[in-house]
Amino acid sequence: MSLDVPRLSAGAYDLRTWKRADLPLVEEASTDPYIPLTTTVPPVYSEAEGEGFVRRQWSRSESGAGYSFVIVRRRDDRPAGMIGLWLRDLPEGRATVGYWVAPSCRGEGAAGAALTALSEWAMGELGIPRLQLLVEPWNEASARTAERAGFVREGLLRSWQEVGGERRDMVMYARVRVPDPEDAGAL
Repeated sequence: MSLDVPRLSAGAYDLRTWKRADLPLVEEASTDPYIPLTTTVPPVYSEAEGEGFVRRQWSRSESGAGYSFVIVRRRDDRPAGMIGLWLRDLPEGRATVGYWVAPSCRGEGAAGAALTALSEWAMGELGIPRLQLLVEPWNEASARTAERAGFVREGLLRSWQEVGGERRDMVMYARVRVPDPEDAGAL
């Protein structure tokens, strides 16, 4: 089941599908000490590895696994990061969100704008009741981003995920769609 990746407006940013022209973003992300540990961004960049990353993003929508977007700064069309909506748990009424921003674009609000826009689209247009994301306890910037986008800290998941060859704790954040009170009378 192939998914169409729409273009979404996110304030000063847009979310769009990946292009080969986004390879410089993948290259910059590969130099970050953390991004390659928790994503499929290659830890050592080459053009072939970068192209492989972009093809993996396309394959996620082609296989129905989820939506992978590039976060693009509207004023100059510069790719700033990525955000994805992963649908593995959709039969249980939930989806997982993940995001990263290239080091040179951090602190400009890209992640927050993207997370808010993606969440509103996923819960509104797609009707997903629950979105969740994981943040390492030390990552205060990502936690603030999640909270500003309407996610609530639910708890610490001890030894939840392997990162860089070691088990790490993760904090679960979730945003839950509030039912429309008018829908209650339809039951």
